[in-house]
Amino acid sequence: MSSKISPASERAQKMTNFRWVICGLLFLATTVNYMDRQVLSLTWKDFIAPEFHWTDNDYGTITAVFSIIYAVANLFAGRFIDWMGTKKGYLWAIGVWSAGACAHALCGWATECTLGLHGAAELVGATGAVASTIAITSVYYFIAARIILGIGEAGNFPAAVKVTAEYFPKRDRAYSTSIFNAGATIGALLAPVSIPPMARFFQGMGVGNGWEMAFVVIGGLGFIWMGLWMFLYKKPASNPRVNAAELEYIEQDSQDAGETPRQEAEKAEKEDSGKDVIPFGKCFKYPQTWAVIAGKGLTDGVWWFFLFWIPAYISDVYGFASDTSTAMTLIFVLYAITMLSIYGGKLPTIIMDKNPQLDPYSARMRAMFIFALFPLLALLAQPLGNFSYWWPTIIIGIAGAAHQSWSANIYSVVGDMFPKSTIATIIGIGGMAGGVGSFLINKGSGMLFTHAAETNMQFMGFEGKPAGYFIIFCVCGIAYLLAWTIMKILVPKQKPVLP
Repeated sequence: MSSKISPASERAQKMTNFRWVICGLLFLATTVNYMDRQVLSLTWKDFIAPEFHWTDNDYGTITAVFSIIYAVANLFAGRFIDWMGTKKGYLWAIGVWSAGACAHALCGWATECTLGLHGAAELVGATGAVASTIAITSVYYFIAARIILGIGEAGNFPAAVKVTAEYFPKRDRAYSTSIFNAGATIGALLAPVSIPPMARFFQGMGVGNGWEMAFVVIGGLGFIWMGLWMFLYKKPASNPRVNAAELEYIEQDSQDAGETPRQEAEKAEKEDSGKDVIPFGKCFKYPQTWAVIAGKGLTDGVWWFFLFWIPAYISDVYGFASDTSTAMTLIFVLYAITMLSIYGGKLPTIIMDKNPQLDPYSARMRAMFIFALFPLLALLAQPLGNFSYWWPTIIIGIAGAAHQSWSANIYSVVGDMFPKSTIATIIGIGGMAGGVGSFLINKGSGMLFTHAAETNMQFMGFEGKPAGYFIIFCVCGIAYLLAWTIMKILVPKQKPVLP
């Protein structure tokens, strides 16, 4: 007697939920991604700058170069993921960025060797022209490490969104995306309570100046993730951990479109071979692509400004160093509030359930309009900060939650409008636009804050650096409504692109 289960019996079994394990892996990768990105922002002001004599402009230059490299790498990373496939492509991406994260730890040693100095004490004690030379040399080495980090990190979101399209039907993609995208918030949440104390601990142990080991420890987490990915990931149809009932649920969009299992298999084969990929140059002929460019280019820089500058903001405006309990508490609470973004990914599904006639794109645009309103609160962050530093903390946290909700939905918009074979490419193009926006806001912020401090600049009743922060907060506040308006003009209703 054969023990083989018939297809009908297998479908009758309880559906497995392995797609959520895959979502969990994407969440972990994104968490590591953002922790690696945060190490510099949490150590430069109190650990690295005194050693290398950096100014705000020096730090702004490093973050700006990272942003532009990340932007350019995104343009190619999406195409690379579509060509290489999600399993190998993701491994390459996280391997490169983890190596780049660890490479930061060598920047101090490289600076000492280049200038013939011996130890951090000589670096710190330098003055005049020597101090300027140390600053310039160290900035170049950190830029080199940052370039490696940016090239690798550019692959995370194109790969993660492509995997989400493989493992989730359209109605669930915004929610699953919001879950893995919450890794950005968790990474930012864990970073301030772990990285400065870690740097201070190793500094006390006499291991360099402390900050080096922070880069090594956090960077090493990516190599652990690579082992999990190699063991657990396969395409849904060939993954033994996905039963027939779950596979049927995952592929419901193809079934709704009237595709037979044979047609679905042929489509998957085309996607794996790269035959169904829209030519790169042709992607720019679609208004849908330009809508993604506008939605990412005008808003990603806001999140990156919060990520890279909030620790310095707390130090500059309120005088709390990054490793003080007050600073760690403020940053922790800020990103804890940002965790509300998980519910933002669920909002389009709720809208569709209440309005069954709505297509996914229309529901997402309604949700994104709501999210675009919350960052307007950033206009009040600096004025209310006169009463308590908790006000800007809460307001920036709400704006961050709105951004992550916006981001989860704009990733899902790509899946609504483009075939799976080209999703990573479009995400990469959008990431490039976001990186350019981040370059502009980070370099502009560094220049503005240095200028504001040197000239005691005044703006709306604020002087010096607080005036500079107020200007940037105003830019952040209006960015989302502008982006939403442009997207709606370019793509007023859902119109999928056919390969």
